[in-house]
Amino acid sequence: MTAYTLPETPAPPTAPPRTAYLVANGDLRESANTAGWAAQVELERQLEAAFTAVGWTLERAHAVDPATGHGFISSQRMGMDIFASIPPEAPLVVAEAVWQYSHHVLPGLRDHRGPILTAANFAPEWPGLVGLLGLNGGLTKMGTPYSSVWTVDGTDDWFLRRIREWVDTGTIAHDDSHVRPLPELPAGPEAGPEIQLGRALAADLRHRKAIIGIFDEGCMGMYNAIIDDELLNPTGIYKERLSQSALWAEMQTVTDAEADAVQTWLEEAGMTFRLGTDEATDLTPGQLRWQHKMYVAALRIADDFGVDALGIQYQQGLKDVCPASDLVEGLLNNVSRPPVASRDGARILWEGRALPHFNEVDQGVAVDALVTNRVWTAMGLDPATTLHDVRWGAESGGEYVWTLEISGSVPASHLPDGYASAEGWRQGPVFFPAGGATLNGISKPGEVVWSRVYISGGALHVDLGRADAVELPAAEAARRKETTNPEWPVMFAVFRGVSRDQFMARHKANHVQVAYAPDAATADKALLAKAAMFEAMGLTVHLCGDVAI
Repeated sequence: MTAYTLPETPAPPTAPPRTAYLVANGDLRESANTAGWAAQVELERQLEAAFTAVGWTLERAHAVDPATGHGFISSQRMGMDIFASIPPEAPLVVAEAVWQYSHHVLPGLRDHRGPILTAANFAPEWPGLVGLLGLNGGLTKMGTPYSSVWTVDGTDDWFLRRIREWVDTGTIAHDDSHVRPLPELPAGPEAGPEIQLGRALAADLRHRKAIIGIFDEGCMGMYNAIIDDELLNPTGIYKERLSQSALWAEMQTVTDAEADAVQTWLEEAGMTFRLGTDEATDLTPGQLRWQHKMYVAALRIADDFGVDALGIQYQQGLKDVCPASDLVEGLLNNVSRPPVASRDGARILWEGRALPHFNEVDQGVAVDALVTNRVWTAMGLDPATTLHDVRWGAESGGEYVWTLEISGSVPASHLPDGYASAEGWRQGPVFFPAGGATLNGISKPGEVVWSRVYISGGALHVDLGRADAVELPAAEAARRKETTNPEWPVMFAVFRGVSRDQFMARHKANHVQVAYAPDAATADKALLAKAAMFEAMGLTVHLCGDVAI
């Protein structure tokens, strides 16, 4: 008989009673992990105190690394090795005070058999709640049960009651009374013009089909942001898988004169730039020139492949060779933008039209932006749309006002005076070592439709709602900008009929999509047309909060 060398797989460890294990998932970028470690320490202190108060022990499953000075899981391999030592039936807490790359911990969470709690801080300085929402979207896509909790300072009764509920029952029941299914829409001639429009656009999409161009999938660990072809293609949407290296190569072919013409157009449109001379910390003309070359290159590659929407990952890889893609992304999403000629000079690419860009190659955003662009354009509305991080929120003037923030640029028409309201600030060196400008500003007040496409139960879903973009008092607006990332543009928004905790418990992504309408009645009609189009594409539509359908 042949003797083989068998692996010595250790028996799984057993958890002590009334003990939960804590893991801290982090960034792939060590600069971000180092900068955010103090916030993570504070969150873990709050969680440990809450578990102690209910008679439980919260045990850290991995030590602080003396070499890096932090205790974050910073790679998928590291996450796998750590989960191998965690009792598989133990209650598990994933504590998030910073942005986290979900794929570091998804292998361990997929196989974990004990109750899982995702927990986040709720502070403007560090995006723990953003990381939690991204991770929750991944767990939902994966079909892994989980509960969630969040806290401002660890002392509020709501947080402490939720911890007690979780240790007693292994789950947390959140209020989702703000969500209802899309009611049955009238068929045939009984359907109104908005329903007919949505259905016609969906039928056209399935017949002609659309392409989303993707410059490398899987940005920043966002498993929730990848839609498998088998789910995507039945809607009429297909992927063109592109490489960021091809974008970099195309940038080399764009002349300085072409890039400088983009800068001249922006300045003549009224945009201003905060320039300096230190490449490490300032925005420089050289960084802008490379961003403008990326803008021209992206449009030409999009033209080559006939794409209907475009997504640039930028992280990882491209950030190490050129300035940020964000200014490019904001420009593409706007109808009015610097003209770019085809290589032969015979055509202006997408003249008078936006080319929807889905930031961070979030494919839920890609589907959403494509649908928004077609509905809004067919209705004669400005189709400028963008994602925002669900960054933070607080009471203001008797309402709960969210600070929605994108890591670089919004379309200029979202600002009060378009490009004249836009400022280019340098991207922060912690996340963007090569710099580059943002398209910064505070979004104008107005009527907004918000949405999110996500995967649950092996199928595509979309949540739809209405919001008011509001103008805050100048001091409060400045405070919010300064305590998040002041170089990034924001929208201050009130989600109609949705509380803070309802939104946090329900939302299946770190991103939310927004688009303006000129008045409330038009916004309601646009939302109805969008809902009808999504339903006809095969998505399950959920209405959230106060929606006039």
